[in-house]
Amino acid sequence: MSFWDIVWFIFISFAFVAYLMVMFSIITDLFRDRETSGVVKAVWIVALIFLPLITALVYLVARGGGMSERAEASALEAKARQDAYIKEVAGGSKAPTEQIAEAKAMLDAGVISQAEYDRLKEKALV
Repeated sequence: MSFWDIVWFIFISFAFVAYLMVMFSIITDLFRDRETSGVVKAVWIVALIFLPLITALVYLVARGGGMSERAEASALEAKARQDAYIKEVAGGSKAPTEQIAEAKAMLDAGVISQAEYDRLKEKALV
């Protein structure tokens, strides 16, 4: 095996990986787009299967500008859902006064001890 065979193999491997990345990006963008109908999505997928290079180039020219906008919107939506989940789990949705009032009610009812109340109060104020 010569030096140029190795260089050619590296180049072809790079081109194949780049091709796969473009295909997965296009397919991800197709399924992320809620404005495009299912029939149009099916046509794009069939075209990607039978004429992959030409279809990929046409897709990138015709719809490439919106790909980043859809990816950004999807990322922002996922971040908002994650933040809401974290707030729900961490109990950060309640104001400190509400948390302290609930802890005081539990202390008065005898559910928690004075030490637990003090710990909950300190946690709410932090």
